[in-house]
Amino acid sequence: MKLLIIDDEAHIRLMMRLTLEAAGYQVDEAATGEEGLARFGDGRGYAAILLDQKMPGIDGLQALVRLKALKPQVCVIMVTAFASIELAVDALKLGATDFLRKPMTPETLRAAVAAALDRSPRTPASAAGVPAGRGKPEIETLTFNGFRVTRVKEPIDSASRTHVFHVKRYPGADAVPVTVEIDPEAEASVARLSRRSLRPGGSFWREQAESLLTAYLWNEGKTPDNGRLTVTIREVSRDDIDRATAWESD
Repeated sequence: MKLLIIDDEAHIRLMMRLTLEAAGYQVDEAATGEEGLARFGDGRGYAAILLDQKMPGIDGLQALVRLKALKPQVCVIMVTAFASIELAVDALKLGATDFLRKPMTPETLRAAVAAALDRSPRTPASAAGVPAGRGKPEIETLTFNGFRVTRVKEPIDSASRTHVFHVKRYPGADAVPVTVEIDPEAEASVARLSRRSLRPGGSFWREQAESLLTAYLWNEGKTPDNGRLTVTIREVSRDDIDRATAWESD
């Protein structure tokens, strides 16, 4: 199985290539987005692309758009030291499958590639009928750093304060449930500042819960010891208040 690494840092490429070759993959390298696109060709030779977000010339998101134009179903793992939920949403809309944090350990790198190859590649939102630059994909699963986070599929009780996710760590571990609770004080503060009554079981607070969980996994590299987290007012930013004010439904 062949992979392509596109990253402008030679030492990162070397570490990734040696780690993945030791795991049995064939690996090609490219130092720029332009070189990566040239190597990619029509994409038929590669099972997945590891794509650095921040590069001179064509950056990661621009390269992602061009890769997806050449082959919409290509599996792309975004590699970044600057991840945020906003970047995740933008990249997912453009068709990224997974995220990998810099600096990474060999174990995390192997787990991220295993997770990416174990799921269906994501079609760009525009190719799926959502106009480019508009709307938001319905994201039921996020995969990054070898973790897969899936929303539990169950009817939403908009009065409930809990949101449940299944978290699987690759390779081989079973998925475990993680419950994220919405603190009543956070709900009341957002309602007061936004002048909107957004129920704790609705989509706004579900996204806040998902953001807290993914940030925890990203920073800690493990699931919570007791399987629970709480969204408090400390996790709600000024931007979140602005989003609550303009939220279209709940």
